[in-house]
Amino acid sequence: QKLNNFGKMSTTTSLLTGYKSSCRRLDFCILGGTLMIITITREFGSGGRTIAKKLAEKLGYAYYDYEIVQESGFAKEYIEENGEDASSTSTFGFIWNNYGYNLSDELYIAQRNVICELADKGNCVIVGRCSDYILRDRKDVLNVFIHGDMPEKVQRICKLYNVTETDAINMINDTDKRRRTNYNFYTEQKWGMTGNYTLSLNSSVLGYDMCQKIIMDCAKI
Repeated sequence: QKLNNFGKMSTTTSLLTGYKSSCRRLDFCILGGTLMIITITREFGSGGRTIAKKLAEKLGYAYYDYEIVQESGFAKEYIEENGEDASSTSTFGFIWNNYGYNLSDELYIAQRNVICELADKGNCVIVGRCSDYILRDRKDVLNVFIHGDMPEKVQRICKLYNVTETDAINMINDTDKRRRTNYNFYTEQKWGMTGNYTLSLNSSVLGYDMCQKIIMDCAKI
């Protein structure tokens, strides 16, 4: 793997670290510590971004999503081609610079640096972009994975994008595949695997408000 040159761990070590980190962070919650950073990883159509934004508003936390893209210094169009939602036909993994990194590597490094800088500024909610893995060594982080049932996700996407159910299903599968590929490549963990997160919440079953409440309760706010 190309990223081994700047500190990427083996698959086994990475998975064990993710599990142990989640246990430490949950213990931190139980002991009554105040969590400063909440990362939200989400399935497309699960409402994860909506939950994250409302959560930040209720907590009075900074909210970072597309702001990370802006801070990274890359154009939005470039992010769309090479970031976490990059399509399978993008330059991901194929074009290399003089330092041995491809374009996606450069983007990942830039966004990783931005995420670390934003986390150092104080209380915040960060959406996606491998932020749970990037901040894995911090003890003031609550990592959340928001997922949902396909019927509810399809209904939501149909309304948001005014598309047919067939198109919505294709959008969901395609977007989640891209996010999974990007996450698995750069973290050597499995996207959506519960052991990588402190909380894994089904928004279709719980509803958005209850998801927010559970996260806030765990953060001891």
